[in-house]
Amino acid sequence: MRLNENFGVASGKLDELKARIARLKIDLRLIEESFSRGGGKGGQKVNKTSNRVQMSYPPLDIRVACQRERKRSLNRFLALRELVDRIEMKISPETSERLQEMERLRRRKARAHARSIEKYSP
Repeated sequence: MRLNENFGVASGKLDELKARIARLKIDLRLIEESFSRGGGKGGQKVNKTSNRVQMSYPPLDIRVACQRERKRSLNRFLALRELVDRIEMKISPETSERLQEMERLRRRKARAHARSIEKYSP
């Protein structure tokens, strides 16, 4: 896998992803990627082109698929970002922004639930 192609995203986002890959010491040569035809909404473009991206990282047995956009290059970027997120969640959970966001959401829901019980309990 190469990161020098134009993914169609801002250079800042690409630089941030490269920095995370370097920090986590992910070997890009181990990432396997394949493409298949998409399905669902999107019309003829989605149904006739192979824009669904599947990536796997065998050392940690992680698989990701992305078909969010019509462009294959953008789906490659999104799938790689998702793969790096999942690798970070396994390797370094204390620095994972995604896990921190999930924890914030869990605490917010718990507070709302507690307020609801307090308000509506007899």
